[in-house]
Amino acid sequence: MENTTNKATALKLTNIKSVPIRTFWITSIAFFICFFAWFGIVPFMPDVVKDLGLTPDQKWNSIILAVTGTVFARLLIGKLCDTYGPRLCYTYLLILGAIPVILLGFVQTPLQFLICRLFIGFIGASFVITQFHTSIMFASNIVGTANATSAGWGNLGGGANRLGMPLIAAAVVSFGIADEIAWRYSMIIAGIIAMLMGVVYYFFTQDTPEGNFAELKKQGKMPALKKDEESFFKVVKDYRVWILFIVYAACFGMELTVYGTMDDYLQNTFQLKRTTAGNLVLSFALMNIFARTLGGFFGDRFGRLKGLRGRVLFLTVILVAEGLMLSIFSTTTSLAIGMVFLTAFSLTVQMAEGATFSVVPFINRKAIGSISGIVGAGGNVGAFLAALFLKSKSAVSETAALTTNLNLGEEVMRTAQAAAASNAVSSGYFVIGGFVVATALTTLAIKFSVEDEKKAASEISKSAHTNLVLSSNNL
Repeated sequence: MENTTNKATALKLTNIKSVPIRTFWITSIAFFICFFAWFGIVPFMPDVVKDLGLTPDQKWNSIILAVTGTVFARLLIGKLCDTYGPRLCYTYLLILGAIPVILLGFVQTPLQFLICRLFIGFIGASFVITQFHTSIMFASNIVGTANATSAGWGNLGGGANRLGMPLIAAAVVSFGIADEIAWRYSMIIAGIIAMLMGVVYYFFTQDTPEGNFAELKKQGKMPALKKDEESFFKVVKDYRVWILFIVYAACFGMELTVYGTMDDYLQNTFQLKRTTAGNLVLSFALMNIFARTLGGFFGDRFGRLKGLRGRVLFLTVILVAEGLMLSIFSTTTSLAIGMVFLTAFSLTVQMAEGATFSVVPFINRKAIGSISGIVGAGGNVGAFLAALFLKSKSAVSETAALTTNLNLGEEVMRTAQAAAASNAVSSGYFVIGGFVVATALTTLAIKFSVEDEKKAASEISKSAHTNLVLSSNNL
């Protein structure tokens, strides 16, 4: 990938004639659609539970399966990107990934529902392709900001579905479809949109600023497949990749888990109504519009000031802040104070995600896809383990509370169960915050060679010169 010479040195969003900028927009929109479809069923879960007769365990298992499938897909897709290029990988992922989304609209049993949720999780691998594609389109001085912004705007799909899917369902109902099964038609529509986006990706993007991988390989401008395989094994043996794997588990993984459990926590702890709690969680998800970009921006800024080591130091600081904010939030009993620290957690966790991928492109420039895949998978591993952790704590506490209050009436039992769930999740959040802080300290072990530092500094210097020339030409 280092053969490319026409990388964008600035994120000029209106310059859609530029291949990197056009790619930035299309990959961000594709990522948004994938996240929208991935979590599209979440607003309809009460309808699904009633329609399919899901048990509480089946409901929890569907949540866990949705992130489990993504782990394997992200590990695989990174290597495929290195070999075949992001354009073809995204095209196939969108078209094939749309199939289980559409099939979800036809499920009749809990088992069919769980299987579809497992395979729908594969479209979460879109994150890896998005980061790979922006990494090879933008120069060192701006790559962190570009990566973070595309990922953040894509992540909006996971929050926008809370508004968008009910609107699609309402449109479906207006055509005479029964309200109870509108969720089925909504998922079918979301799948069709994803499939169409795959066609757009194929015809309107290219792999690098110079052209597609297939063409570049024919011209001898791309490394041979054998070298790609060798670089993949080097990636697996690089300790820095696995530190970033854990780091991404500690930021994106924790964000997925916390937001996935926050609705119930706010209701149980602060006695909020479901719609109010849902809207609060949605507002935190919408912070991706700018928060993740800030992480990439400051990663780039520290990179210019302190080199590659500066990027790592900023990542360390923002991870410590993220862990502290979550642990403090878990101890608050005041809604107002709790919202302050929950907002701070949302800001710092998303900035940490952006900062992580301001470091990733510099670990091994010949295997950006493989590294992005492994690190991206770390996020879902973190979400999977944290969800299991919170589920186990909550299940034990709730069962004990129900048993203790068995003969005291339904209202007392419901109140006791809510209090038990609140206390269990609260203590779980506190432990997770401590894990994040501990993870932050491991980032200090990430080192770069003198040659890597010099190369990055040289690229930044060239990028600054290019921007100066462009500015002069525009005067």
